[in-house]
Amino acid sequence: MKAETYISVDVEADGPIPGPYSMVSFGMTVAGRMTGRRFERTDPEALTFYAELRPISDDYVAEALAVSGLDRTVLLREGRDPAEAMTAASAWVREVCDGDLPVLAAFPLSYDWMWMYWYFLRFTGESPFGHSRCIDIKTLYAAKAVVPVAWATKRQMPREVRAKRPHTHNALDDAIEQAELLQNLMEWPGATRERDASDVSGEASPD
Repeated sequence: MKAETYISVDVEADGPIPGPYSMVSFGMTVAGRMTGRRFERTDPEALTFYAELRPISDDYVAEALAVSGLDRTVLLREGRDPAEAMTAASAWVREVCDGDLPVLAAFPLSYDWMWMYWYFLRFTGESPFGHSRCIDIKTLYAAKAVVPVAWATKRQMPREVRAKRPHTHNALDDAIEQAELLQNLMEWPGATRERDASDVSGEASPD
């Protein structure tokens, strides 16, 4: 069986879905490598990719765009062509994986995977991650902690699991922070049902 390289990915966009709206930036970093049953963490700041993209439509949601802190006028003038950026991103993934199977990791996966998969297919014709090589960090925590998915929020994670790096809403910063979270979770032994019952209570917190 081939080894897998886990790529932490974070996306910033100017709306809820790709097509009508645009991905304005994305960051990727190598989080680690899985060989058989063994996970090997890597320095998440060592191998990275970052791009700010030219919008693909005139529509946008101001509140969504504001999260990234990026200027739409600047992006229209200076943002990378999506086809060029996604082609370069695909080449980078294959280079850093060096024969391993690439696996996209995100928190939550549903959002970042949706944007990356759509953009890869739309602008390059295929995704280096195939149609399903991905891992949801949120679900990974829920399974290891033995909690409902609604309780799988960063605020409710044990201190030893959380990333020490800040969440800034810069796509590369957040991909690096996310990589640290994934690494901690891959090495975390998890919780027992008994511990969960005594440690977790109350309403779910926002992601």
